[in-house]
Amino acid sequence: MKSLTLCLNKLLSEGFEEDFKATDEGLQSLKTNKTYTPEQIQVVNFYRFEGASDPADNSILYAVETTDGAKGTLVDAFGPYADEKVDKFMKDVEEIYKKNTATEKAELL
Repeated sequence: MKSLTLCLNKLLSEGFEEDFKATDEGLQSLKTNKTYTPEQIQVVNFYRFEGASDPADNSILYAVETTDGAKGTLVDAFGPYADEKVDKFMKDVEEIYKKNTATEKAELL
């Protein structure tokens, strides 16, 4: 992926319209305030972005689908700046997939 912004825009065009945040209770939709457990979501794809010179620029973008049909994204840092709530939540998610096809890369160029 070229950039976090480009990837977010692509996911938005594919219907990933909700923003999520990790809380002590689970993964919360900022649009509806509904909170999901790890069993209620699947990560259909994820993307890592590495800063060229600053580890604080390292991030990961999760494309998330819920059991009730909500689709959205969750952005977190990775490495020493990662959010502990995101890390804890994602460790309990059983369905995490990574799509990394040449077609997907070509679409973003």
